[in-house]
Amino acid sequence: MTDLSAFPITKKWPARHPDRIQLYSLPTPNGVKASIMLEETGLPYEPHLVRFETNDQLSPEFLSLNPNNKIPAILDPNGPGGKPLPLFESGAILIYLADKSGKLLPQDPGARYEAIQWLMFQMGGIGPMFGQLGFFHKFAGKDYEDKRPRDRYVAESKRLLGVLNQRLAGRDWIMGDTYTIADIATFPWVRNLIGFYEAGDIVGIADFPHVTRVLERFLARPAVAKGLNIPDRNAPSA
Repeated sequence: MTDLSAFPITKKWPARHPDRIQLYSLPTPNGVKASIMLEETGLPYEPHLVRFETNDQLSPEFLSLNPNNKIPAILDPNGPGGKPLPLFESGAILIYLADKSGKLLPQDPGARYEAIQWLMFQMGGIGPMFGQLGFFHKFAGKDYEDKRPRDRYVAESKRLLGVLNQRLAGRDWIMGDTYTIADIATFPWVRNLIGFYEAGDIVGIADFPHVTRVLERFLARPAVAKGLNIPDRNAPSA
């Protein structure tokens, strides 16, 4: 049996199946990138809930795996060379799992980098901007008298949606006919923007029909429907 005892994170979240990829996460837009990817690829994994309400992400055990205290993070007992691999940052995890499984990232070098390009578009633009808009529209930021910060993020979110909408015109997915990690990275954030953040009206989501069309296609995938609820928020505390 695989021994993961050298990794402090397994003290707080014991591995019942140490031969499987250990996923430490929460079903947020970044977190579900990893769970959806794992469901899509069929790689065996064991999910562990990282509870923000109890600051699990700040615990010494979690920080030993991800010093940046963000989810998701994984621990693969069978990493490169057969050695355990701890990994954080959702984009890096998506690329790693794609390479490990041989799925959802084109093998052709040119197409591979094009898909990674759109992954970085999500990581550097859509994620941060949609998150800031959510803060200023739904959470504490909505109480600020000065609406310029909110308006800045509304305008930038609209611009990014416009870029994405143009890319999706005449395409089934971001990479055309092929579903990739670029879609897995992007559409949980679009879903969150118009769902949880309730910002559909303020960004004029109806003006981006290709985005909403592909979002519906994305949400109809069985692996997506399952991955969106992993880890289970009602799971017993570690």
